[in-house]
Amino acid sequence: MSTLHLPITTDTFEHYMVQVNRFDLLSAEEEYDLAIRHLRDGDMEAAHKLICANLRFVVKVANEYRGYGLRLLDLVQEGNIGLMMAVKKFDPARGTRLITYAVWWIRAYIQNYIMRSWSLVKIGTTQMQKKLFFKLAQTRKALRNLTGSEQLEDIARDLDVNEEAVVEMSQRMGCRDTSLDVELTEGEGYTLLNTLADASDNQEALLLAHEERIIREERTSAAMAVLKPRERHIIEQRILADSPSTLQDLADELAISRERVRQIEQNALRKLRSAMGEPPD
Repeated sequence: MSTLHLPITTDTFEHYMVQVNRFDLLSAEEEYDLAIRHLRDGDMEAAHKLICANLRFVVKVANEYRGYGLRLLDLVQEGNIGLMMAVKKFDPARGTRLITYAVWWIRAYIQNYIMRSWSLVKIGTTQMQKKLFFKLAQTRKALRNLTGSEQLEDIARDLDVNEEAVVEMSQRMGCRDTSLDVELTEGEGYTLLNTLADASDNQEALLLAHEERIIREERTSAAMAVLKPRERHIIEQRILADSPSTLQDLADELAISRERVRQIEQNALRKLRSAMGEPPD
């Protein structure tokens, strides 16, 4: 394996981990020296060593997001991009280890990938959505603290998303759950629940619907009385039953052909329409 290339994340996960575990961890002194070389001289070999020594930590972070339905290697690949960004921006003079700083970039890129894949992932529970939104807010705050940037557009640029998406997500993450039972003014008993409009039908509409249903049932019963027993049985099994029978089921039961069952059904429906005062087809 060339020292100028990272392990390939398109391999199986087990093979990828074998490659990753070949890289030794760095001591604080080794890491500091490599970071200075990269920051001061633009030494890409030093940056490569910093990245490779921390690849196993990317896998650890990616495992936190396995519940979102995406391939672990895809999450790892996005996390690796975050690690590269962290190495690019890492300043050892701040007195922190690289992974302490990089973990926020790793999470940011993984979370951003999940959001881009939202419509494909089909995350099914509000609880999981809230969990992800919380992590996004936590990550954004940490990145601002670590980079010294307070502008959302800086984070948007670093994460390669537009500013509108950052603003929208900020608004969504800024929402908080509020109990509908909380009093708006203490002691008055008036809560948020009292401010919600009642979307259900009023008593007059409910009574009207009930009377219409009774009339329809009476008309249907009267119309069914004009049918012959076999016609009534077929209509009951084909139209009125909770689990309608097929033409073949009734053909077997009545010892006639499927076509004959269909003809009887169509003739019975014409009789019903006529009896109920409806125009024929």
